[in-house]
Amino acid sequence: MISRKKLANAIRILSIDAIQKANSGHPGAPMGMADIAEVLWRDFLKHNPRNPYWDNRDRFILSNGHGSMLLYSILHLSGYNISMKDLMNFRQINSHTPGHPEYNLSLGIETTTGPLGQGLGIGVGMAIAEKILSNYFNRGIYKIIDHYTWVFVGDGCLMEGISHEVCSLAGTLKLKKLIVLYDSNNISIDGNVNQWFTDDTIKRFESYNWNVIKNVNGHDYKNIIMSINKAKKSSKPCLIIFKTIIGFGSPNKSNSSEVHGSPLGDKEIMLTRKKLKWKYPSFFIPKKIYKLWDAKKKGYLLEKKWKKLFDKYQQKYPDLAKEYQRRINHELPKNWEKPINKYIYESANNLKKISTRKSSQNIIEILGNVFPELIGGSADLSPSNLTTWSGSIPITKNFSGNYIHYGVREFGMTAISNGISQHGGFIPYSSTFLMFVEYAKNAVRMSSLMKTHQIFVYTHDSIGLGEDGPTHQPIEQLSSLRLTPKLNIWRPSDQIETAIAWKTAINNKLPTAIVLSRQDLEPINRNDRQIMEIYRGGYVIKDCLSKPDIILISTGSELHVTLLSSIKLNNLGYQVRVVSMPSTDIFDKQDYEYKEYVLPKSVKKRIAVEAGISNFWYKYVGLEGYVIGIDTFGDSAPANILFKKFGFTVKNIVKKSLDILK
Repeated sequence: MISRKKLANAIRILSIDAIQKANSGHPGAPMGMADIAEVLWRDFLKHNPRNPYWDNRDRFILSNGHGSMLLYSILHLSGYNISMKDLMNFRQINSHTPGHPEYNLSLGIETTTGPLGQGLGIGVGMAIAEKILSNYFNRGIYKIIDHYTWVFVGDGCLMEGISHEVCSLAGTLKLKKLIVLYDSNNISIDGNVNQWFTDDTIKRFESYNWNVIKNVNGHDYKNIIMSINKAKKSSKPCLIIFKTIIGFGSPNKSNSSEVHGSPLGDKEIMLTRKKLKWKYPSFFIPKKIYKLWDAKKKGYLLEKKWKKLFDKYQQKYPDLAKEYQRRINHELPKNWEKPINKYIYESANNLKKISTRKSSQNIIEILGNVFPELIGGSADLSPSNLTTWSGSIPITKNFSGNYIHYGVREFGMTAISNGISQHGGFIPYSSTFLMFVEYAKNAVRMSSLMKTHQIFVYTHDSIGLGEDGPTHQPIEQLSSLRLTPKLNIWRPSDQIETAIAWKTAINNKLPTAIVLSRQDLEPINRNDRQIMEIYRGGYVIKDCLSKPDIILISTGSELHVTLLSSIKLNNLGYQVRVVSMPSTDIFDKQDYEYKEYVLPKSVKKRIAVEAGISNFWYKYVGLEGYVIGIDTFGDSAPANILFKKFGFTVKNIVKKSLDILK
């Protein structure tokens, strides 16, 4: 008979062999958590390797993503599409087994992890999504949404500040199907964490309103089973604290930082094999062990049972079933664009002076009535970000709402929204001041890396917010966001560009940041062709009769003063073209002919005007051009005074234009 310890040892041995072959990796966590993983995946986790996309599967997240070989070994043993060859190519180019797990549902990998603590935030988001969906769709005995979110964490995850943000909110919301399994081994890269991590974790999580199961032997399968059964009965989110030995099985390196982030070495691997009584060669698993690990049949039967339930649900609640399938399949409602197109048409024929944050709220009002899957939230700035609409209902413990008050938790909010999106069934948008994207930046980057469909609404986009001063006035933030791959950025100048920004953000199903003004902006008149060209990211908003002497490029609140400046230059006898560039990344993706039409190479004299750092714009104005930007921090004063101080006036734009022209 094959013991459970031997089944866990299969994880340990595969992990240390792959790490040794790569000569790179973290063997400590896979060796230390193997027993916990064996129990969770074989006894509790609801999943189907034959269909990793099954809607009602449990979600598993390895927040301590440096232990990635733990996950890859489990997926391989369970029957997912990760082969032994993939394990042998750990950390190699174009492999399915990169250094940290990367989002790939076809392989059974629910999310990208690596930056510690973010997996925990994503797990909270997935648990929220499960709870809202189940509340919306389940009827009586027809629990078509009924699954757990399991998160593995280590000491590092709980040291990161994001763990406080997300776990505090999770406790407030009583996410009882969120179970976090904590690998408490007291070792990090620098050594024993008792020198720098002496928090009372039990009291900390109890104060968050979590259930805490403490001092569980993480190497005794009976204790592990008992603790997980107990956690599943909790009415709150649950933290199970497993006491483990990092590098379990290594005679000379276990329980030390030496095993955390470096291969064991051939000699130590040989000794580990001997201690664990593992007699097989590298990258070899006996058929008997494979058979006991194989989850394909069990998973197939679990999904089959669920499908029978869903068939009955479909007969009894056909409309709900149809709506559920639409949302899970990421299908947009039919004709959803019509009311936005109507808004664009009406705005073009009834120009109003309003802020783009208010324009955004108008669009959210339209979308909220079309998209039941739209779920909003703000980091304690809802009245300033203008992210609520008439149908906004705060999500509380009963989960019947569609709006999350995240509190002052920008980083946690963004990671949670990533999890909500990745769970499926929702299009989340989250909001704060543009300045405070600095707190959320790593989660924004993760969203872009995973191509998560999330919409970031960032308001108070420049010195235009005025008296709050340089601590609140974004300068370099726009350029930083624009440099992030796979992230769409819009900085609209009025309600028409704002509407198209939102419409594009819904359609492209990629992460999108919409950057909005606090102050009211003058409306801009456009013809139908110009409105259609907004979708291309950059377009000619005002042209001249012949070849331009100079091209002025601008965005957002600075576009209007740039247009006024062009009129002054026209009166001085110059041919001036003005280009509105609300989305540089979308403009950059246009074909050569269009870009040449908007910004012909033959016109060297160009000026870019934007109330942010200037360096970014030289890619458009070139060496002979000029940028009117801000390369210092802001100041505390009324907005009109600040725009004058920093040169965003007709007088200064005309002066700089004449300097170039002459």
